Amino acid sequence: MREGRSAIGPIVNSELHELRVRIGAEIKALPEHDIDGRQLVSMDRFSLLAVLAAREAMRQAGLSSKEGNSYRFGATVGVGGCGWDVIEQTYRAMLLGGKRAALLTVPKAMPGAAAGQVSMNLGLRGPVFGVTSACSSANHAIASAVDQIRLGRADVMLAGGSEAPLIWGVLKAWEAIRVLSPDTCRPFSADRQGLSLGEGAGMAVLESYEHAMARGATILAEIAGAGLSADASDIVAPTVEGPEAAMRACLADAGLNPEDVDYLNAHGTGTKANDQTETAAIKRVFGDHAYRLSVSSTKSMHAHCLGASGALEMIACVMAIRESVVPPTANYREADPGCDLDVTPNVPRERKVRVALSNSFAFGGTNAVLAFRQV
Repeated sequence: MREGRSAIGPIVNSELHELRVRIGAEIKALPEHDIDGRQLVSMDRFSLLAVLAAREAMRQAGLSSKEGNSYRFGATVGVGGCGWDVIEQTYRAMLLGGKRAALLTVPKAMPGAAAGQVSMNLGLRGPVFGVTSACSSANHAIASAVDQIRLGRADVMLAGGSEAPLIWGVLKAWEAIRVLSPDTCRPFSADRQGLSLGEGAGMAVLESYEHAMARGATILAEIAGAGLSADASDIVAPTVEGPEAAMRACLADAGLNPEDVDYLNAHGTGTKANDQTETAAIKRVFGDHAYRLSVSSTKSMHAHCLGASGALEMIACVMAIRESVVPPTANYREADPGCDLDVTPNVPRERKVRVALSNSFAFGGTNAVLAFRQV
């Protein structure tokens, strides 16, 4: 993301026949791991991605649940859908092969499986649950994890999102909505033609300030606040008022003024409706400061990973703060008068980022915004 390189390209999957759109952000090879084979056979791909990301996060944090009370360690994992891979395999086996459903179909497919698998792999016995709110799932999961710590239910929470939607049936369903771009994702560009789907997972270790200081942790950033709202309007069409309310609530929760924000990671899907609606909402919240903000959509590089998107964008915000580099909006070609903010086109920008906001808006009209602050 820092280099502005897009990971969107042809999907390598021989089962994706009869598709008009065969591009996305696909994980070509998984990292090596030592996950026990007995656990591995009980995981769908979205759970595996979540476990891999969670293990990386714990290693970076220098933490293990064995070092303290494992009942004070928890996990929340946002998932926009479920175990699509095992569901499709099951349908193919039953409808085309005349076979029975596999024994572990239900525990592999259930949306909460990723959170459960993370807890089992890492020995987390505190608050553990999945969060499902379409494309806002990861931000809702992170906000929920913050609440567990604020309420005193946990000292440490792993939080993020995971998704593996590059499946024939899922892609056909998205084709039917007619929002998939035929070439790539161009958020805020006048010639944008829609979104691109991706797969992936992102996880962060969250802990109270006191817990982090007591163990001498390297603190990457503070989650300063969260703001949640609902459009209560249409199942797919966004409103200006809902995102506006979520951003305002986030700033209030964090005790921030609009002019305190340096970078905003936009929901920025690359659809005509979303990008103009989000631009209008940002202007309402930030006023004149909207034009001094650095805005970008990293979905132009990692694509729309649905329930995992907010987790990847959390990482973009934290690293923008850490490295004073704003990741760009890649693939940008033409200015759109309806999207006239500084969207950091194509080239990363060096800028001191003290506060970053991350927007996630979803089908169903559910909105979740997070604020990150330099420590």
